[in-house]
Amino acid sequence: MASFQTRGATLDYDVAGSAGPLVVQLHGLTSSRERDGQLGLNLARALRDHRILRYDARGHGRSTGTLDEADYSWPRLADDLLALLDHVAPGEQVHGVGPSMGTGTLLHAAVKDPDRFESLTLVTPPTAWKSRGAQRETYLANAAMVEREGIAAFEQRGSTAPSPPALADAPETGIAVPESLLPTVMRGAAATDLPTKKTIATIEAPTLVLAWSGDRSHPLTTANKLHARMPQSRIVVARTPYGVMAWPGLFAEFITTVDKAG
Repeated sequence: MASFQTRGATLDYDVAGSAGPLVVQLHGLTSSRERDGQLGLNLARALRDHRILRYDARGHGRSTGTLDEADYSWPRLADDLLALLDHVAPGEQVHGVGPSMGTGTLLHAAVKDPDRFESLTLVTPPTAWKSRGAQRETYLANAAMVEREGIAAFEQRGSTAPSPPALADAPETGIAVPESLLPTVMRGAAATDLPTKKTIATIEAPTLVLAWSGDRSHPLTTANKLHARMPQSRIVVARTPYGVMAWPGLFAEFITTVDKAG
């Protein structure tokens, strides 16, 4: 375990492996690198001959946070990512992979510093553009609920919500954000969006889009629009837990192919 300080927060991270290209793995909103591992979303676990950088975003897991809602917008989280990469692997091109909030962070980082990324793997892309409005209202309502009733009530409501078919066998996991920060984190998420479609079309890094069906918070419409606009992309959709189980192998194959082409 190691830590890195940036913009008022301390990011907790670890690097596995001692040689090979660097892969940076992000996680989703209210999750952490540990929780994503429990959910089967540690996609880099099948890679060999690479260094794997995993970290908890500010306010999540073992990282500390701030009470500024803007700090949790995806462009600001992209600043955290780029600063961490400058610390761990200055000047080095990396492979980036992350679900949901991690996808938003990676896309903004790739726009800010396109030469930094050898490839992108966008996992379960979140609501964006026109579909973001309804999600924004949900996040604001959830933030108010946590303040009013506490995190236990919020987790109870989440446990009764329908899950996408691909997560049918996933274990129950807890929220990896402290109750004192959760409303701030959610309001930050409510106020953010992906880069514009026109901007996304300028990203030239080879891209793998891994999506699943039946999830209103991570709709296939976003995944398909990203695939349609990114010139070097491929999309794979999981409709069962077996589809998600195949993702680490697909990711490893993708990264290996990109490395050989480079």
